Amino acid sequence: MPELPDVVVYLEALAPRVLRQPLERFRVGNPFLVRTIEPAPAAFEGRQVTSLRRMGKRLVFGFEEELFLVLHLMIAGRLRWRERGKTIPGKVGLAAFDFPTGTLLLTEQGSKRQASVHLLHGSAGLKEFDRGGLEVLESDLTAFAERLVAENHTLKRSLTDPTIFSGIGNAYSDEILHAAKLSPMKQTRQLSGAEISRLYDATVATLENWVARTREEVGDGFPEKVTAFRDGMAVHGRYGQPCPVCASPVQRIVYAHNECNYCATCQTEGRLLSDRALSRLLKQDWPKTLAELERRKG
Repeated sequence: MPELPDVVVYLEALAPRVLRQPLERFRVGNPFLVRTIEPAPAAFEGRQVTSLRRMGKRLVFGFEEELFLVLHLMIAGRLRWRERGKTIPGKVGLAAFDFPTGTLLLTEQGSKRQASVHLLHGSAGLKEFDRGGLEVLESDLTAFAERLVAENHTLKRSLTDPTIFSGIGNAYSDEILHAAKLSPMKQTRQLSGAEISRLYDATVATLENWVARTREEVGDGFPEKVTAFRDGMAVHGRYGQPCPVCASPVQRIVYAHNECNYCATCQTEGRLLSDRALSRLLKQDWPKTLAELERRKG
């Protein structure tokens, strides 16, 4: 799922292409994309884009006459900038937004259609999409700490909860926790003041670093390789590969349709976190430490 760094760079790439440009035509390729009834897509045609902003992981396009388009890419939704009038791709195409400067295509891989567009009249309707999460890059340590310990959750849960922190998902939470040298399963109210400070610094540094890296990769172009698995990531998506800090193999916890990647040496003092599916299967045979796991492999 595109997270804060990806959405920020999407908006930066869109600004010179669509700001103050009229939306000539809004073509809907999949009827399930638009989740609202009024206003109709046709109401946006001929209106200029007056603003672009991020709300969590959503992109918000503001148009003349208090019209707003709220786009959530979900897991597999992606934006493509193509020549004006480009045909919507058959299998993966959801919509096309035609401007004098080119066409913005919305695509989604896979069989599930989760990406969504909400069309609104009036800024009051935007409140529905504000999950209330703290914008860490606009906050200080005090505000971060207050939000972090307001409820007692695992660090992984807290970082990825949009009502607690804004724009952070599965990928960058793994990277943040590795940088902070903290276990993803540690409870927020178990953290010391020094650990909270370390987590705050790691969150800011990780997000700023990946915004800068993504911005540099895109240059004057348009983001075409938005993915949760990026070259240069320390642990996310790197199960079994060496940690860039200590060279220990990256571990993972699989749950539901997601997974959490971490380094046992750097983050959990060598202890393996219990993988729910495997630990249920192996019971007492589940290795407790990285050293024990390596011995069993031998």
